[in-house]
Amino acid sequence: MQKGIIGKKIGMTQIFDEAGKVVPVTVVEAGPCVVVQKKTVENDGYAALQLGYGDVKVQRMNKPMKGHFDKADVACKKTLKEFRLEDCDALNVGDIVKADTFAVGDAIDVVGTSKGKGYAGPIKRHNQHRLKETHGTGPVHRQAGSMGACSSPSRIYKGKGMAGHMGAEQVTVQNLEIVKIDVENNLIAIKGAIPGPKGGIVYIVDSVKA
Repeated sequence: MQKGIIGKKIGMTQIFDEAGKVVPVTVVEAGPCVVVQKKTVENDGYAALQLGYGDVKVQRMNKPMKGHFDKADVACKKTLKEFRLEDCDALNVGDIVKADTFAVGDAIDVVGTSKGKGYAGPIKRHNQHRLKETHGTGPVHRQAGSMGACSSPSRIYKGKGMAGHMGAEQVTVQNLEIVKIDVENNLIAIKGAIPGPKGGIVYIVDSVKA
C-alpha cells in the first residue's frame, strides 16, 4: 500500500455526479494525522509510519504514552495506527498527513469496528432457519436444535454456528471509491457504506491490487 490515514465516520448522505445520478456516500473526517514514530528496517526489521489522530488532554495520558509523544515532540493523540507504506522516507516524525493524500477516483479499503448487536441467537447471527411454529414444536423454534454429536464424535465441531456475541469486531470493506474530497475541512466522501457507528474510528488505505 502506498497511502494510509486515520479518520472518523461522520455519517451518510448523497451527492450527485456529473451525469446527475444520485450517489450514496459515507462522509469521513480523514485526519489531520501526525507522524508520531518512524520505523526502519535497520532498527525494527521493517519500514512503517505510526500516525496519530485526535487530540487528547495530557492528564489522560499515562507516563509511558506521554513519554512516547514527548520523544516525538508532538501533541498527545487519542488514536495510534501503524501503516506500512512503500515510501516511508518521504515523511518524517512531526509531519502532517491530510485528506489530500488521496485523490478522487482512488480505490480504497476501509477498516472499522462494526456496531455491537449484543447477545444474538443463531437465526440473527448466522442466518439459520427456524422450525415450524405449529404441531407441538414448543418454545424452541428459534433455537439451534440438536448438534448431532451423540456418542461420536462426542463434541461440537469447531466453528459451529451458535448463539453468542454479535458484532463489535473488525471489519474490512474492500474496493470502495472516493467520489469527493474537501481538503479545507479534511472530509472524504466514500461511495457506499463503511463499518461502524457515527463517530467510530476507521482506517483508510489503498486497495490491494490482486
